Amino acid sequence: MPAGFVARFLRCAERRESFGPDLGMPHTRAMGAGLFELRLKAAEGTARVFYCTVVDRRIVVLHQFVKKTQQTPRRELAVARRRMKDVRHD
Repeated sequence: MPAGFVARFLRCAERRESFGPDLGMPHTRAMGAGLFELRLKAAEGTARVFYCTVVDRRIVVLHQFVKKTQQTPRRELAVARRRMKDVRHD
C-alpha cells in the first residue's frame, strides 16, 4: 500500500489496541459475523482493510484494497469472508 495508507493504518492499529476492534464510524464499520472494515483515507485516495478478531483478542488482517468505486466490490468482501472462515476454522 502507498505510504499514506500505511501511516493511517498504523495509527488506527494503535487505537484498536487501546479501545478494541470496533472504533465506530468513520474509522471502522462492522460488516456482520465478526468481520470489520477499517476505512482509510489519505492523499492517495481511499482504501479498505478487512479484519476480524480471534481467540485472546488478536486482530487478524484478512484483506486490503484501494477503493475505486463508491460501493465496496462484492468480490473484495467475498475474499475477506472466505479468509475469515479459514482463520476461524469454521
